[in-house]
Amino acid sequence: MPVAVVSIPVSDPEASLAYYRDVLALSVVNDTPMGPAMRWLQMQPADGGSTVALVTWFDQMKPGSMQGLMFHVADIDAEHARIAAAGGTPSPIDEQPWGRFTMLSDPDGNGLIVAQLTAPEDVKTR
Repeated sequence: MPVAVVSIPVSDPEASLAYYRDVLALSVVNDTPMGPAMRWLQMQPADGGSTVALVTWFDQMKPGSMQGLMFHVADIDAEHARIAAAGGTPSPIDEQPWGRFTMLSDPDGNGLIVAQLTAPEDVKTR
């Protein structure tokens, strides 16, 4: 079964919405009130796939506690430049057998990875 939604714990949904929309270029697919004090804020990369929900209601998920969520891109060099131009602070691009990547943090310190993954057949030949 595919992953549908990944919850990202945040302290300020509005600031996080701006970051994920403007820096990571995700689109809002659902923004619905959940009672008087919460909202369901669901976002998705332009190319589709799994979505993320910016959440405030899981007591065990403190803002900034999520690390290692990886987004796949076709061109890490272009995406690195786009993120920096949009106000993000990506790390220098690194290379590993599984791909080339940059790391960055959202306003709460949740750790994100943007990667151009190596095709499995390419890994076997290294």
